[in-house]
Amino acid sequence: QVQLVESGGGSVQPGGSLRLSCVASGFTLDAWTAGWFRQAPGKVREGVSWIGSSDDSTYYSDSVKGRFTISRDNAKNTLYLQMNSLKPEDTAVYYCAADEAMPFDSGLGLEPSMYDNWGQGTQVTVSS
Repeated sequence: QVQLVESGGGSVQPGGSLRLSCVASGFTLDAWTAGWFRQAPGKVREGVSWIGSSDDSTYYSDSVKGRFTISRDNAKNTLYLQMNSLKPEDTAVYYCAADEAMPFDSGLGLEPSMYDNWGQGTQVTVSS
């Protein structure tokens, strides 16, 4: 059974950092496409970053590029999102997702509809 469990959310001040973790079970994470998404109150879920299975290529939305880093620890079957220079607009519930399919372009990897497997989410609040 495929399962994804996120952790690491919390409350930080603007400019602070957090690292989210997503432990995968029931499949080998590095053989699948995996990504991070977020959903703020009243807004649609949006893609933040994803990592490919074939060559570990990483992709980011323009809103987080240069501040967030996605990575994967294959030994721990765990996906990470290091978030630096956090802004109030980063406040949202963050979800990890994974799918066997490989996106045929970088934009598709940021589309929630591409993923069939989701975690329960972890809240990130950035406020002074």
